[in-house]
Amino acid sequence: MDRKRIWVLSNGALLAIFLGHMTAGLEVPLDPKVLEGLPQPPTITHQSPKDFIIDPRENIVIHCEAKGKPHPSFSWTRNGTHFDVEKDPKVLMKPSSGTLVIDINGEKAEAYEGVYQCTARNEHGTALSNNIVIRQSRSPLWSKERNEPILVQVGVSLVLQCRPPAGLPPPIIFWMDNNFQRLTQDTRVSQALNGDLYFSNVLVDDTRNDYICYARFPHTQTIQQKQPITVKVLDSSPAEERRPSFMAPLGQSSTQMVLRGGVLELECIAEGLPTPDISWRKESGDLPSGRTSFHNFQKTLKIVDVTEADAGDYRCTAKNSLGAGHHIIKVNVKAAPYWISAPRNLILAPKETGILTCRVGGDPKPTITWSVNGVAIENSPKDVNRKVEDDTVILNDVQTGSSAVYQCNASNEFGYLLANAFVNVLAEPPRILTPPNNVYQVITNRPALLDCASFGSPIPSITWFKDSQTSILSGDPYVIHGNGTLEIHVAQLLNSGKYTCIASNNLGTKENHVYLEVKEPTRILAQPEYKVVQRNRNAVFECKVKHDPTLIPIMTWLKDSGELPDDERFVVETDSLTIRDVTEEDEGTYTCVMNTTLDQDSASAMLTVVEATPTPAIQPDPPTDLELTDQRERSVQLTWTPGDENNSPTEKFLIQYEDLLHQPGVWHNLTKVDGTKTTAHLDLSPYVYYSFRVLALNRVGYSQPSKASRQYRTNPAAPDENPTDVQGVGTEHDNLIISWKLTGLQSNGPGLQYRVNWRQKGVEEEWSSETVANTSKYVLSGTPTFVPYEIKVQAVNDYGSGPEPVPVEGFSGEDLPGPPSFLRVKDPNIDSLTLEWGPPQENNGRLTGYTLRYQLGRTMTLPANETTVTLGNLKYSTRYKFYFNANTIKGPGPAITQEAVTVMDEGELYVDTRMAAGDLTGLLQVSRLGRYSRWGLDTSKENCGFHGFHLDGLVGRSAMPNKQVDLATQGWFIGLMCAIALLILVLLIVCFIKRNKGGKYPVKEKEDAHQDPEIQPMKEDDGTFGEYSDTEDHKPLKGSRTPSNGTVKRDDSDDSLVDYGEGGDGQFNEDGSFIGQYSGKKEKDTHEGNESSEAPSPVNAMNSFV
Repeated sequence: MDRKRIWVLSNGALLAIFLGHMTAGLEVPLDPKVLEGLPQPPTITHQSPKDFIIDPRENIVIHCEAKGKPHPSFSWTRNGTHFDVEKDPKVLMKPSSGTLVIDINGEKAEAYEGVYQCTARNEHGTALSNNIVIRQSRSPLWSKERNEPILVQVGVSLVLQCRPPAGLPPPIIFWMDNNFQRLTQDTRVSQALNGDLYFSNVLVDDTRNDYICYARFPHTQTIQQKQPITVKVLDSSPAEERRPSFMAPLGQSSTQMVLRGGVLELECIAEGLPTPDISWRKESGDLPSGRTSFHNFQKTLKIVDVTEADAGDYRCTAKNSLGAGHHIIKVNVKAAPYWISAPRNLILAPKETGILTCRVGGDPKPTITWSVNGVAIENSPKDVNRKVEDDTVILNDVQTGSSAVYQCNASNEFGYLLANAFVNVLAEPPRILTPPNNVYQVITNRPALLDCASFGSPIPSITWFKDSQTSILSGDPYVIHGNGTLEIHVAQLLNSGKYTCIASNNLGTKENHVYLEVKEPTRILAQPEYKVVQRNRNAVFECKVKHDPTLIPIMTWLKDSGELPDDERFVVETDSLTIRDVTEEDEGTYTCVMNTTLDQDSASAMLTVVEATPTPAIQPDPPTDLELTDQRERSVQLTWTPGDENNSPTEKFLIQYEDLLHQPGVWHNLTKVDGTKTTAHLDLSPYVYYSFRVLALNRVGYSQPSKASRQYRTNPAAPDENPTDVQGVGTEHDNLIISWKLTGLQSNGPGLQYRVNWRQKGVEEEWSSETVANTSKYVLSGTPTFVPYEIKVQAVNDYGSGPEPVPVEGFSGEDLPGPPSFLRVKDPNIDSLTLEWGPPQENNGRLTGYTLRYQLGRTMTLPANETTVTLGNLKYSTRYKFYFNANTIKGPGPAITQEAVTVMDEGELYVDTRMAAGDLTGLLQVSRLGRYSRWGLDTSKENCGFHGFHLDGLVGRSAMPNKQVDLATQGWFIGLMCAIALLILVLLIVCFIKRNKGGKYPVKEKEDAHQDPEIQPMKEDDGTFGEYSDTEDHKPLKGSRTPSNGTVKRDDSDDSLVDYGEGGDGQFNEDGSFIGQYSGKKEKDTHEGNESSEAPSPVNAMNSFV
């Protein structure tokens, strides 16, 4: 299917915006070929400025142009009344225009001064121009005067007044001598904003008779001069050195008003000896960045595009070696009316509603008035569908024929704003304004914008379709903008195709077709590479490119961003550049650029030419010609000329600085830049006297430093940053040491100090503060032990404070901790037990751990985060005493103690009784797992006497039973007690029988016949029995001998608890178990046993056990 296409390149978006919603300022297109006969109220398109100063030597031209359908007619008012142009032969109005041309040939221009206003009207409404004030420029002559010579002593201040005649506009002032040479000005001698010439102090060289003030009037291009002034400086009584004082403005403070959007110029001129230096700062903040500049040797501060934020107090400081003076200028910012939202044209369909808004700002607040077709709205015909609310006009249910032009006027004492906005009531079906069959071409992954500009009233709605699809395109990746444009954020090949846009409203529908072609991007696959080529050899740079086959590429080579030299040695081929017989002039950067109609790609490489027989490379020569440009308060631009590279390309330039104020003779590294650059933007700190130098670096090393640049001084300022690494640590239990790292050159000004603030965290609301200098710590005494504090350290100097610091947390000093809150024994066993504890109620610091000590010199260190420990490899049935304390960095605190006994090994008890002829021998044996122990008991034949008994190897249970078990309920214990009771009962019965029979026992006879002097009777006080010896068969059991002192001796081969315990007398515990120490000694009797004459007693028998 043949079709005519219009090709549109969419690399950027070609976007025609003709319409929007009713509050978006809809314009009626006036192309007669597209829209024929659409009506439109007038719109002013061009007019002269509000304040129009004319040259009296030229004709006066007052512009007024407007558009509308039908074309509007024009009329003028002058000073508020109708100006009849046709009655004045000197005034001509241009055809089809409202522009006036006034011929003043032979007339005085001042006759036409006044306030003019243009009116443009057609049948749909009336538009008004601004009030245009016409004034004639004036350059009056200087009044004649005779200037007497001025005599002044050397060193005093002086002001030479200019006082030019008032001109319109004001003249430009400058001072020259008789030879028309401008007078030299500096920090000592300078011209003020009012044109006067100020001397901070005069020198003998200031004597001259040709101080001449000139005034140039720009409109008339005339220059007038004041009579020469003679100054004679006397040195008969030189003035003494003095502190600065201000010559302009006078006093300690002054006030200045400036309008928003205007230019603020503040001036401070001081006198003094030596000549003072001037500096500026804003009391309540920083000077606005990018809008501030200093002029007239720092005596004038200039701020452009003034905003309300520029209001405040500005301090200028004049300083010399004898002191400083200050002057405060209070700046008030007022504002003539300015637009926040100007009223915009409305195109409405019948029955629709429209809103006109006229939002303005200003100080004082502007007054807003509305007019309709040039008539005050209160004086215009009443319209019930119109409602005025201050800055808003609401139009309800508009009707055909109610089109009009509304004027909004906002004014205050500093000026006014006038805006025209028409309301055009139309009923029009949709019309597509975008040409049909446009073809849009884009590169893959770039956005595509397809236009569908339309017009209609009501505003048409736009829908899009792709190819033959019936679904509406909306959502990712498609976006339909308010003006009908379809956007594809990231175009892909599959997005190519035919697109249809449809515009529709209640009066009809219109459609249009466009086409999208998505192309492959252009890419350089093989880039040129850096070349080092010997002179007279060939250099070849390769540049291979991939591109969309439907696009025609064009390869271009550049040298140092310019065209290649017109030299046949340079041969450009399809994908390469060859340079034959290279010379030193061929060195540089070569760039291949591949262009298509939609995109391009480029790549660069350097060529270095060396000698045919290369000499060894050495360090580069130092840079030269250092210059400082673009000088600002906190930055400067440094430029230089590189030295010879000496056969090795320069890789980097190192920029160093010297601070002649604080560290003269010491050079610091500031920054590095690439070896291809010869300029660097340097960020500077306040209150530094900078001097710069540059070193070049190649693969061999650094060059010698360049010569130092001229000195560049930055003005003092408040600190930009605070000290770092702020910490709070106590060294004693009642102090806090606050420390920080010094800020060094970041002091930004003289008088650097540190404001230290602190408060107890969570307790104190107010901050305590102390200011210190020349130190990096502050000691706070009398603090509670180990409590948290919030700490801030802020840098301050003579020019203000640093930023508000962020509080950090610190702790006062630590002390010894209190005792642990408790220590308990859990789960005792045969050879282990568990200790449990609680942390101290008073830590007095950060706990570093715990220390546990118990017998045999054992010590354990336990972590601070643990509350239990299990001890193993303990001795069974042993009493342990534990000493437990907490530790901080200050040392161990008081200990708490606890005792515990390990568990007794359980065994099996049985009794074996053997009866011999004529005597009774009882054998009590105890056996337990893995061991064998026995008790032996011998009884005599007479009087039921017996020497004693021996318990061997019985291991007792802990005095603190495991898990609080009641010993009296244990089976083994009950069996043991029953056996002992049974044995005693048997013995008592036997003794009773023998006593009743009477007579002496055989043993007794032997004892009487053989008295042994060593035989000791039983001691009645301790209940022990004397020893005796019977026949061989009835010798005492091993280890059964009991000494006369009542103690039980153990056999050397027997086991004893004394090996594991703490010692002490042998005894039974409350539950009947045996613990502690007992002893015995193996002895062999060499004589017959003795016999006690005392009757046996059950009590004495029990005493033998206990």
